[in-house]
Amino acid sequence: MPKSSRAASTYFKFLNLVQAVRSEPSFPTIDPVEERLLNYFAAAWHSGSPLTVVEAMSKLGDLSPATVHRRLTALREKGLVTFEADPTDKRIKYVVGTDTAAAYFAQLSKCLDLAGGR
Repeated sequence: MPKSSRAASTYFKFLNLVQAVRSEPSFPTIDPVEERLLNYFAAAWHSGSPLTVVEAMSKLGDLSPATVHRRLTALREKGLVTFEADPTDKRIKYVVGTDTAAAYFAQLSKCLDLAGGR
């Protein structure tokens, strides 16, 4: 099999595995915008950069701040993020991932491993 066909096969296997993870009743349903936000937040969390609610609302230029705020609220209600106040300035709130979000990303990591044959 040509290398590009193997890569495509691996990718499609990954997509199927991810779809199975998303359909599990233990994980809340998220729409594409919420998934995009969650991935954006995860990248910030992984780099160790704290992310404020205000920064989150302004960083994704093609989404209005109101849309981001609504989706942040939805992600919080679904148990994927929480907000923590800054210890020195209570007006500043940070977007923080929850154990549910960490479990979701762990499942996605397993999907990558399985799709790649590891």
